[in-house]
Amino acid sequence: VAIVQYSDTAEINFNLRRYSTENDVLEAIRGLNHKGGYPLNIGAALKYVSQHAFTVESGSRLLEGVPQILILLSGGRSGDDIRTPVKNLREIGVISVAIGTTDADTLELQTVSQEPSYALSITDYEELPSVKQDVFSSMNRDIVFLIDGSDDVRSRFSAVREFVAKVAGRFDLDQRKDKVAVVQYSNNPELSFSLDTYITKDDVLKHIASLKPKGGRPQYIGAALQFVKDNVFVEKAGGRRNEDTKQILIVLAGGRSRDSPRGPGNALKAAGVVAIAIGSRMSNSAELELISSNPEYTYSVADFVNLPRIEQSLMSHLTEMAVEVESSGGKKINCTFY
Repeated sequence: VAIVQYSDTAEINFNLRRYSTENDVLEAIRGLNHKGGYPLNIGAALKYVSQHAFTVESGSRLLEGVPQILILLSGGRSGDDIRTPVKNLREIGVISVAIGTTDADTLELQTVSQEPSYALSITDYEELPSVKQDVFSSMNRDIVFLIDGSDDVRSRFSAVREFVAKVAGRFDLDQRKDKVAVVQYSNNPELSFSLDTYITKDDVLKHIASLKPKGGRPQYIGAALQFVKDNVFVEKAGGRRNEDTKQILIVLAGGRSRDSPRGPGNALKAAGVVAIAIGSRMSNSAELELISSNPEYTYSVADFVNLPRIEQSLMSHLTEMAVEVESSGGKKINCTFY
């Protein structure tokens, strides 16, 4: 983290290289003094950031592929032109989010921001704590739950159902924002409802509450993953991959698979789907790791009745998930918002 204050001139408080621990960063932030000065020259400040903050000498890791993120807090209109500095920041791959009060210029905020949805307006700086949720909610998701509905899970299916309802209920379910689908599997997959079935959160949660285990055995997770790729995350079923919507798969596996999840799992990842795998003691940990996009996205519980224990960790991963944005030149960058 680095911090730059600006008014008529820009001044760096500390650069990206200065502190190595979270405690030191937070202590430095708490010790900040108001810079003062007038008027606001945002263009000059952006140029300063480009030349003095996002550089290797100042601790930038752009050359290592680390996303470069700028968060601008603006309390008024700029006294100089911002277009050229904004262009220069984009050319070096910086992803910008702009937050302004009512005294700020909305068009300027949108010009600075990587996308219009990354330009946020607040009445006063006291509203800043609410901005995190605004940034989070601007990133739409297609979320598919692939749940084990086999005979082996029948006695614990209510715990699975309650967990899915709790997790789904924490999203902003709306056809224009977050959408949810549910698929059950055992010896074959079965669609409970697709991404475009319901318009309201209430309808989604009502259907989840009414879910019953499909039954059957053994479990074929590979075939189920292939079904999800071919029939659920697709445009004709409400999938929004072509709209750069983040697509997330949450798998709940209650046992070992009779087929390999490797091929279908890799195909989902290649299509940009972020996969999270949750298993019980009867699951195969190696299979879960093949499914998940990241080792940190693999969970294991002794029994599905223990699913509430991982809920908060799961939600943390979901809300920290990277969003792919395109910098100038067409380069795709994974940008993570917390």
